[in-house]
Amino acid sequence: MITIGQLAGYIGVSIKTIRVYHDKGLLPEPDRDASGYRRYGANDAIALVKIRTLAEAGVPLARIRDLRSATAEEFQQALREIDDELTDRIRRLRATQGRLRQLATGQLAALPTEVGAHLKHLARWGFTPRWLDLQRDLWILVFATHPDHAIALFHDQAETLADPALRQLFLDYDHAHDLAADDPRIDDLARRIVKATRQRYGPAAPPELEATSEIPALIQGTVNASSPAWRRLDTLIRAQLDA
Repeated sequence: MITIGQLAGYIGVSIKTIRVYHDKGLLPEPDRDASGYRRYGANDAIALVKIRTLAEAGVPLARIRDLRSATAEEFQQALREIDDELTDRIRRLRATQGRLRQLATGQLAALPTEVGAHLKHLARWGFTPRWLDLQRDLWILVFATHPDHAIALFHDQAETLADPALRQLFLDYDHAHDLAADDPRIDDLARRIVKATRQRYGPAAPPELEATSEIPALIQGTVNASSPAWRRLDTLIRAQLDA
């Protein structure tokens, strides 16, 4: 027979934990000996190992208490269910771990393979690293918030950039980042973008997210905030398209 301190040391829990298990009805308190100390036997140690194992597996204490009165068959069934829950938790944790590793390398979330390939094309076409980072982050936002619409929007942009003349407009937009907001090249670029947009879509509006979504405004606000020239360019394009 051993003391509560010895039991705690052998099993690897604290004395306070054992007392919590007593209070919760998980581990019956043994009788006291002639000296007034509670003494624990092998059965108590075995029971404590089971409780600790279940608790470390994330099983709520109330459920562990209920399992004490379960039949052998019920206990085995409960263990199988707990094992299934752990398997699912491990899967979700691994997915979370993967996302954390992506975050550590600057990738907030996984994008479809075709988007990744498209971003590599942008680099080869001469877009700046700043533009690539911006595009990656904005596509992450779109795919995360509007997965049902994102791929259609992406395909529209990819088709646009496949046209050399239209791609040059995007390159000019990218390289306008460092221009002064009142540079006359901003006005010329706005006119060319509006003309190309009308030729590409006619009277119809370009593909967009649902009208109630605030994500487009959030995205454009992020773009505009990075450059006074881009902010003025957006203002000019909107005014001319609405005219």
